[in-house]
Amino acid sequence: MPQADSRNKLTLRQQSIYLLPNLFTLAALFAGFFAVVQAMNQRFETAAVAVFIAMVLDGMDGRVARMTHSQSAFGAEFDSLSDMVSFGVAPALIAYEWMLRGLGKLGWMVAFIYCAGAALRLARFNTMIGVTDKRWFIGLPSPAAAALVAGLVWICHAYHYTDLPYLNWITLGFTAFAGCSMVVNTRFWSFKELHIRRKVPFVALLLVVLAILLIVSEPPLVLFGFFVLYSLSGYVMAALRYLRPGPSPTQMP
Repeated sequence: MPQADSRNKLTLRQQSIYLLPNLFTLAALFAGFFAVVQAMNQRFETAAVAVFIAMVLDGMDGRVARMTHSQSAFGAEFDSLSDMVSFGVAPALIAYEWMLRGLGKLGWMVAFIYCAGAALRLARFNTMIGVTDKRWFIGLPSPAAAALVAGLVWICHAYHYTDLPYLNWITLGFTAFAGCSMVVNTRFWSFKELHIRRKVPFVALLLVVLAILLIVSEPPLVLFGFFVLYSLSGYVMAALRYLRPGPSPTQMP
């Protein structure tokens, strides 16, 4: 009997999960699902905002897990599945229902390219944990790719640009660019070198205040602009590394 009781306790412990970080992951999953539902109901601005809310929640679950020492294999897998819905399926469906449907077969093919790119990006990320340099992401992170697509929808509705000529082709280009950027071997800064527990110069607090004021003043414009610049930063750095002249053979030791 004691052996059976210990076996039952071990099984129960193996099936248990940490509640707090997984609640944030579940909330991010709900935001992604809600974005899909709103896109199907033609409420595209609400759907785009829901994707950004999922981004915030997704960024919090990992930090909460590390702060509370509640990391687990279950949490990592759950987070990946949530990301696939929120940053893979939801942006692809939003883009298709918003502007790509009118392009026929080409529209849904590009939407699928984005969705497949997100799946491949997440699968590669999971297999490269602990292997690559933590300072860099290999390929555009799926939340940033989602921000390109959802941000375009948000900014067009917020500033009444939905009647722009060739907007369907612009959406096609953004969706294809975001999908392909997730699977390239280009490095993007991961921001993991920023530690909130370390001491920083006083001016850093002023910069944070300025950033908050900018985001609050024009959320669609500032967020969309930031992620556009971030998505281009990896290619710019790659181009600079390529163009930077290396040492000549005579200079080699």
